[in-house]
Formats: sequence, structure tokens, C-alpha cells
Amino acid sequence: MKEIVLDTETTGISIKEGHRIVEIGCIELENLIPTKKTFHHYLNPERKVSEKALEVHGYTDDFLSNKKKFFEIVDDFINFIEDKKLIIHNAEFDLSHLNNELKILGKKPILNEVTDTLILARNKFPGSPSSLDALCKRYRIDNSSRTLHTALIDCDLLAKVYINLIDQKEPTLDFQNQDTQHKNETNEQISYFKKVVVLSEEERKNHQIYLKSNLKKNFF
Repeated sequence: MKEIVLDTETTGISIKEGHRIVEIGCIELENLIPTKKTFHHYLNPERKVSEKALEVHGYTDDFLSNKKKFFEIVDDFINFIEDKKLIIHNAEFDLSHLNNELKILGKKPILNEVTDTLILARNKFPGSPSSLDALCKRYRIDNSSRTLHTALIDCDLLAKVYINLIDQKEPTLDFQNQDTQHKNETNEQISYFKKVVVLSEEERKNHQIYLKSNLKKNFF
């Protein structure tokens, strides 16, 4: 099954205030594995970026001024996501902006099946932080490249978070014979073996004799 991990950046929060999309990023997954097919564009929003949005993604009016406009990439975008489930963190926000852009052009809204990872995370970890950064921390996903919000980087991180969320991966104890490494408080590496002791037939017989002669005396 093919899915599209999607993220947008905008000039501000509310479409009611005329805010527009400045970046779209998409990564295709097939059976939860990235296919290396991506869709990515910076966009000229034809308006100024708000100060708060600038703090989030860092895209200045000057940087965006020579980028393509949404109408120039819309057909390629629709073809890329067509008939595929969308994976979005806080889907209501991204879809409201995407559908607003489509409405401006007189096009139909997005009707794809959508999985909102924000809702997944809140259901799985009620009361816990559910931001993308918080989920990366929970699943030990390296998000050091995310100094600012950028659509394609966020998609890459979200794909990894999504796979963990739906796979319900939890730490498990491994009792097989193996070297296991732990770190003590000084970060010094300590290695130890978990050993399974197998009794010989003679030891097993002696143990049975011991049990028969001692259980009644001690417990009855």
C-alpha cells in the first residue's frame, strides 16, 4: 500500500486572515518503506510572511519572491497524492490551507483518506506531549537537523514517527544468550553475558531426590 507523508509551511496560522502556503513537502511510502519518491516546492504566497511564521520556518519574503506560485505546481501535486492515504501531523491545519489554495483556483478539495499522527499519538499516550519533537524524543529519533521547521525534513521525521506509532514498538526483554551492553552513571561501557544453565541428567536426578526428601519435611 502506498501512502504519502505530507507537511506544509505557511505565512501564518489562519486562512481567515488570508494566510497562504509557502512550502509543500511529501514523501512516498510503500508498505511503510520510503520509495525515494518525493514532492517538494517552495512557493511564492503573494503576500507577506508573518513574524511568528518567520520564526518557525525562516523563509523571508525576499527568499520566496522568485519561487513558483501554487497554480504552477497544483497539477503535479494532485497527481503525486492521487488515490493514496495521507499521513499528516495535525491534519486539520495542513488540509485547511491546501483546500483553501485549491478553492482559490476553483478546484475540488482533497478527499483522500487521512491518518492524523497527532490524534494517533494522543490516543496512544494520553496526557503526554504529542508534538513532532516530543515524539522524536520518545522514539529516540534523531531530530538534530530540525533547527527550523521545514516541510521535507519534517516529513522524513514524521515518516519514522508514524512507523513507530502504528507498529506499537515497545522495549522487550531478550532472554537469549547474548552480549548485552549497559552504561553506568559515568557512561563507562559494561558488558556481561546472560547465561542459561543446562542441568546434566545426573544433576537432574539428584535434584529430584533432594526434592522428594525435603519438601514434606519443610512444607507439610
